[in-house]
Amino acid sequence: MAGLKGFFHGRLWPLAVGMALAGVVALLFGPLAFGAVLAVAVGAAIFLGLSAPETASESALQESPPALSPLARAVIGQLPAPVMLLDESERVILINDSMRTLVGWGVENKHVSAVLRNPAVLTAIDQTSHDGEPATVQFSLPVPIERHYQAYVARVNAAPPITALLLHDLTAIRRSEQMRADFVANASHELRTPLAAVSGFIDTLRGHAKDDEAARGKFLDIMSVEAARMRRLIDDLLSLTRIEMNEHVPPQNRIQLDHVVREAAAALSPLARGDHITVEISTPAHLPPVVGDRDELIQLFQNLIHNAIKYGREDGHVWISCGQTPEGQIFATIKDDGEGIASSAVPRLTERFYRVDVKRSREKGGTGLGLAIVKHIVSRHQGRLQIESRLGEGSSFTVLLPPAPTESGGKSELAPAVTEML
Repeated sequence: MAGLKGFFHGRLWPLAVGMALAGVVALLFGPLAFGAVLAVAVGAAIFLGLSAPETASESALQESPPALSPLARAVIGQLPAPVMLLDESERVILINDSMRTLVGWGVENKHVSAVLRNPAVLTAIDQTSHDGEPATVQFSLPVPIERHYQAYVARVNAAPPITALLLHDLTAIRRSEQMRADFVANASHELRTPLAAVSGFIDTLRGHAKDDEAARGKFLDIMSVEAARMRRLIDDLLSLTRIEMNEHVPPQNRIQLDHVVREAAAALSPLARGDHITVEISTPAHLPPVVGDRDELIQLFQNLIHNAIKYGREDGHVWISCGQTPEGQIFATIKDDGEGIASSAVPRLTERFYRVDVKRSREKGGTGLGLAIVKHIVSRHQGRLQIESRLGEGSSFTVLLPPAPTESGGKSELAPAVTEML
């Protein structure tokens, strides 16, 4: 009986307090099961994980920093949501891997103000550290990719006390709300013109042109073109929405960029031959891989190569080259010999629905979303897009991506370039 009583006083009361903390967190996070499970795990891990010799005096416990058992550190370390533990002077005791992706390495023992720069979060931590009352705030991290979080701060009344910071990622929810609004606004704006054209031709065919075979054939051809344009527009809008929804989620697969570029070019080779465009590809024999999403990268390069074919000069060339910069970045450049783009228009090329020449773009079947899609794919892959163009000298689009990490950490030596004509 005494042993059971001792176990209850020594172990079960922390679990009970941890469960109570879990209930508060779950209420604040809402009815999501994820929030409840997260709260239980953190509460139980913190309270059950505080270890100190049973023979130590209360004054000694208050003077020494809190120690977490290996089990508690393992539990907190594997949680999918970012967690940070602070001592009573607001210095970092422990962060898990999810939090480390946000704040970086080497933050242990630093004051929280040197790790997190958001004033609302720091105010909430300071308030909870002093009065013990839990606090919840929402904040955003604008770079490198905009993320939205709900921060929950609670004080664990141990000896000495610990302040726990939990972050709940709201990015997908916020993006979903914004995507719905953008899709409705963009679709209603861009579809208005082709819908009006189709409706006008239908009214004409029902009216005075219903018996005019020549006019009927002409109008049906135009209606088919406008319907195809609406279909491309909706496809591109849906594609852009999907890419933006996942922009904050980094890809995981190792991809050979030169293979992706060749596959994208091969898919467009019939279009190039139809326009009498020669596509020349030059890549090293062995190029270090990148971390990426294969389907998105193929879409990215198909958009760039398609643009080069569409807006290059008749019977012209498109040059595609891959390689590695002296800084180690893996690049792919698509260059055409078209009319070029005015320098004032270059900064706006990746805006939604921006077209340098609206009439020509529509005649070529463009939706004005191709480069916006490219921009967001590059952003998800933590890369850069460089655009160079001069009137009368063509345009050059370069995608730079970080190489996939290697075991040795060194740079790979590139073999001589291999050139291929399509």
